[in-house]
Order: sequence, then structure tokens, then C-alpha cells
Amino acid sequence: MIPLEERKVLMRKRTKAFASAVVRFYIGLDKRREELRVLGKQVLRSGTSVAANYREGSRARSAEEFIAKIEQCTQEADESQLWLELLRDDCGIDSPALTYLWQESDELIAIFVTMAKRAKGD
Repeated sequence: MIPLEERKVLMRKRTKAFASAVVRFYIGLDKRREELRVLGKQVLRSGTSVAANYREGSRARSAEEFIAKIEQCTQEADESQLWLELLRDDCGIDSPALTYLWQESDELIAIFVTMAKRAKGD
């Protein structure tokens, strides 16, 4: 099993990589289309929030604070999926980057749910 501190570092890197991929995806959207600009900003905000909240959670001062931040990560990753689905289904965005972001957010959600459950002792 990987030591806790090493797992924290790996998740910090993974969530930052996710946020970076979201930024690159947003940069590539055609902002002349109003719907892409609006939905793109939404996914930019929620996707980068995943990394920010994870960083805060990894430095939590209590189990309760950790759980709250990890649950916020789950919510932000789920919200990111919504914006990605709208971009795909309603705006015709079909790209490997979108597919990657949706899959990565799905995996992150599963990880965060497990982390929260373990921290709660469920």
C-alpha cells in the first residue's frame, strides 16, 4: 500500500493535471459562439475548483474539514460532468479532450466518494 503522504502528493498532481486539462480545453473552445463561451466558463470554474478544494482538503485541520472539502470536490467534479455533457449533447462538441475530461471527472468522483466514506468510517 502507498503511504498516506505519497497518496496525497499523487492526488494533488492528478487534480492539478485535471484542472490544467480543463484550462486547455476551455482555451480551445470557439468563444465567438455564446453558448460555448458561457458553458466553457462554467466547466472552467468547476473543473479548476476540484484541484483547489483538494489542496485545501489535503491540509485540513480536522476530519470534518477534510470530509467537507472532499465532498466539495465530488460536487465540483459532478458539476463539471454536467457542463461537459451539455457541450457534447447540445453544442456538438465532440473531442478527445472532452471525452478524457468526462472520464477523468468520473474516476475522480469515485475516488472522492471512497475517501469521504473512509474518513467517515462508513
